[in-house]
Amino acid sequence: MIKSYSRKYFETIHSNLNELSDKEFFKFIHLLENVKKNNTKVIFIGNGGSAAMASHSSVDFTKTCKIRAINFNEADLITCFANDYGYENWLKEALKSYANKDDLVIAISSSGQSKNIHKAAKYCKRNKIKLVTFTGFKKNNPVKKFGDVNFWVNSSKYNIVEMTHHIWILMSVDYLSKK
Repeated sequence: MIKSYSRKYFETIHSNLNELSDKEFFKFIHLLENVKKNNTKVIFIGNGGSAAMASHSSVDFTKTCKIRAINFNEADLITCFANDYGYENWLKEALKSYANKDDLVIAISSSGQSKNIHKAAKYCKRNKIKLVTFTGFKKNNPVKKFGDVNFWVNSSKYNIVEMTHHIWILMSVDYLSKK
């Protein structure tokens, strides 16, 4: 029973990983190379497991790729901005405070439905800040429509979506570290 479950689980992840578009991946790489060349920064945003992924990824981009990267996972920042602006607006307000026009925002949202991520993505579009989205669940989710580059996982299972996102992001770290 467990062997058939694990085999099917890994096959599902493998199938989703193989859906990566080379065209979108190299657009993403190009945006990251521009960030490095222009000495700007990457800002990762996410909730829950995606926030944990944002923390991990921002450290890897900074240390391994020598690309300045930050995330907004400090409890004092979250609670201050959520208290003052409402939870739905806190990420947008944090971007107003921390993002510059030539920065790159990477929004990770398994469902693509999180209102705070959606409002942050909309802010990026209105202010011409480059945005890369990592989403899943519904193909036409609200976050995805604002991205300059979009990665979508065809699954409605959080862990499948999150594992696929994480591998794709870390694959970009490994690709850039070899250049």
